[in-house]
Formats: sequence, C-alpha cells, structure tokens
Amino acid sequence: MFNTPPPKNRTNRFVPFAIFFLITACIFVGGGTAILYLIFSEYSGVKNIWLLVCGAPVVFFVGAIFILFNLYIRLGRPLEQFFKTINAVEEGNLSARVPENNSDMYSDLIKRFNKMVAELERAEQQRRNLTADIAHELRTPLHIIQGNLEGIIDGVYKPTTEHINNTLDETNLLARLVNDLQTLSLAETGQLPLHPTRFLLADLIHDLTSSFSSQAASLGVDLQTNITDRNQHLNADYDRLNQVLSNLIANALRHTPKGGKISIETESTSSVERSVRIKIKDTGAGIAPEDLPFIFDRFWRADKSRSERTHSGLGLAISKQLIHAHHGTIEAQSELSKGTTFIIELPRG
Repeated sequence: MFNTPPPKNRTNRFVPFAIFFLITACIFVGGGTAILYLIFSEYSGVKNIWLLVCGAPVVFFVGAIFILFNLYIRLGRPLEQFFKTINAVEEGNLSARVPENNSDMYSDLIKRFNKMVAELERAEQQRRNLTADIAHELRTPLHIIQGNLEGIIDGVYKPTTEHINNTLDETNLLARLVNDLQTLSLAETGQLPLHPTRFLLADLIHDLTSSFSSQAASLGVDLQTNITDRNQHLNADYDRLNQVLSNLIANALRHTPKGGKISIETESTSSVERSVRIKIKDTGAGIAPEDLPFIFDRFWRADKSRSERTHSGLGLAISKQLIHAHHGTIEAQSELSKGTTFIIELPRG
C-alpha cells in the first residue's frame, strides 16, 4: 500500500495571508492617520503626538464605518433583496418582486427583472387557463357522445339516423378543435409550413365575397368591397390568408344584425416595410372596451356562458398567429353598438 502524505496544515497556509493583510491594514491606517494628523496640526497649530496615536485613528475608523454603511445601504441591501427574490422565483414563487425604491443605481436592472418575472407569471397563468379551457371544451362533446352511445346500447335511444348524425356532429367538433389546437401550436412555435405564391389581392377578395354573398343575403346583411388598386399583387400563402379573412368575415356575420353592413377594404400604404392594408368593417354589436385587449387570446368568446358551440373559440388566436407568420400585424378597433374594424397590414414581399 502507498503511504498517503498527510495533508498540509491549513493554519500554515493562512498565516502568510494573515500577516500580509495585517501589514497592509497597518500601512493603510497609519498612512491615513498621519495625513489626518498633518492636516490638523498644519491648520490648528497644535502638534501633539498623542493626537496622532489616539485621536486620528478614531476619526479614521469612524469615517471608514460611515462609508461602509453607506455602501451597504446603496449597494449591499438592494443586491441582498435581489438575490432573495431570485431564490423565491427559483422555488416557483412567480409573484415575488424586488422593491424598486431602494437603489437608484440598480433601478433599471430591477425594473427589467420585475418585468421579466411578471411576463413569466402571465405566461404561467395563460398555460393554466389553457389547460382548463381545453378540458372544458372537450368535456361537453365527449359527454354528449358518451350519452348517445350509452342510450343506444341500453335501448333508451334507437339507432336512428338523427341520433347517429348528432353523435357524428360532436366527433366533427372534436376533430375541428384538435386541428385548430395543432394549427395554433405550430404557428406559435414558427413551425407552420407556409406556401407563398404571387397573386392579385383583388382575386382573393372576389373569392371571399363569392363564398359569403349568399350567406350575407340570407341574413339580410349588405356585403360590400372597396379595392383601391386592383393590380395590387401580394406574395403570401393564399389558403392561409383566405382562412384568416374568412374567419373575420364569418365573425362579422354572426354579430351583425339584419340590415347591417360589412365592408372589405384594401389599400396600399406609403410604408416601405408594409405596403398592403386590409380592413374588415361591420356595423354589429361591437366589443366592450374591457374585452378588446383579450379578443386574440385562446378560447376567448363574447358569449361568456359559452352556449354557442359551433366554433372552438380559437379563430382569432389562429388568425393572429397566421398574420404574424407572414410578418404582418393585425389589430381591432371597436365601439359598442357601432361595430368593429379589423386592420391587417402585410409586408411587400
């Protein structure tokens, strides 16, 4: 067996550093004391060696303590609270915040950190809400399907075409919800494949009006178009853009009463980055100001009771992500009892 040499004594390692630190401190304190003594004796005319030995060190140490305390208040305490908040966030407490009135030096850093934590808290809340919303949306059609099938098996319902079609409608609703969730997830992560082509914007508007004209007429709604430049070309995914505009027009038809009007307007802008603006205007019921910031959230519906089940509540969220995938923007302007306007701006290429 090999003999392991005994470890070196840590005290022996510490002694040279302690001696060096003591000598440095003595030189620093002695030099500072001598300077204070010379300044005092020069201006006061009193030259007393005991002042050097007793008085000056006291003044020096009092000044050093004052400076250290001030540095702790300005630098040490904010950093201590900062690290406490970091530890709280690490443990899962996303409501923790760093007080912003303790340090002018770290104010910008603290504000940015608090903003980041607030965004994390909001994202976590949205994730929880999304899970609850998905469970709610899936529960109803599953219960209906289960009830219909159990009723047929138990002989309560006859396997008529009506009951089978009702069950099929619920499965179609489930399939549409799953497809919408998949589309939204791919769009949010930037993985949704786009197939851009060059086409006339007027052709897209014409196809939309042809698709919705009969439905608008049956509802007594006047569907109009206003195209400023019929030669305006657009490089985009035709089907995805058609999906976005179809969803906006369908929403407008659902919320516009008989005798109302829906208009589709296009115009070119002077901006270099964004050259095409599309507006969908309606004279419907409008959106309440407190709801307007949330209309592009998942599962948002104007009907708080969610009694209307023919739509998943993901249409506007998908539309927003599809427009962002085209590097464009979408926003909504609305007034109660006056109508809503959706504004889409798309880049030139």
